[in-house]
Amino acid sequence: MTIHPASADYGIWFKRTDKLLGDAMIPARWDMVEQTALCTRIVNTSGVTVSTIEHLMAALSGCGVHNALIEIDGPEVPILDGSAAAFVHAILKTGMIQQGVPVRAIEILKPVSVTRGDAHAKLTPADELRIDFHIDFVDEAIGQQTKGLNMANGSFVRELCDSRTFCRKSDVDAMRANGLALGGDLAENAVVFDGDRVLSPGGLRHSDEPVRHKMLDALGDLALAGAPILGRYCGDRAGHSLTNELLRTLFADPTAWRFVECSPAMAARLPGAGVHMAEFPAVA
Repeated sequence: MTIHPASADYGIWFKRTDKLLGDAMIPARWDMVEQTALCTRIVNTSGVTVSTIEHLMAALSGCGVHNALIEIDGPEVPILDGSAAAFVHAILKTGMIQQGVPVRAIEILKPVSVTRGDAHAKLTPADELRIDFHIDFVDEAIGQQTKGLNMANGSFVRELCDSRTFCRKSDVDAMRANGLALGGDLAENAVVFDGDRVLSPGGLRHSDEPVRHKMLDALGDLALAGAPILGRYCGDRAGHSLTNELLRTLFADPTAWRFVECSPAMAARLPGAGVHMAEFPAVA
């Protein structure tokens, strides 16, 4: 997978370089999402897909990259260690160019919410993007966790980018019983919990790593709005499909949002504004 520069207002697009016939281009946009339980997958009208894009999208958004072409030679973004750290490090090491064109953002004008069972997600008006998240698991090692962050000024890079996806040993056992997740050691790509134990070598990178990763996922899924969001996102037990449903609900109501051209002061409040390598965490 290679991330290429793109012109102003290009947005984020994926190109499947292994597809030699037909349309290999897929815009990274909310209405291209195909519903899946465990990851975010986009699909174009020709049926070409790219899966597990959420960590990369979070890295792009959290570093303030609004335009890029991502070439990939297969159907899934590399999972790596289960976080966005490697993507963030590569982006910051390479550097970014200010394109001399004002950034357009999506301003939330009124509350929009969706509920599915005991899961809930909501967007409300705010001057910057803030993410608040709550999780509740029966596993003692996870339990209830709550965290909130203003995503401006590099907070994603400092606080969230190294937090890994997680799963329970019972889920791993069920997948393998069904012939899934058989290749390699899942502990290299995720944090595995079993009741009150953390099975992954080295333990946790943060005491509340699970909720931080959920916030990472939410930022990546919100990046599929197609522009930075000025608003507050609240997620309670929410996942990929619920956040996408929230975006679909938002854009179905033209009175709930509007495009705004960001002044320098507004742009300084966007995720990734002014971020630099010194803010990158020492990943475990």
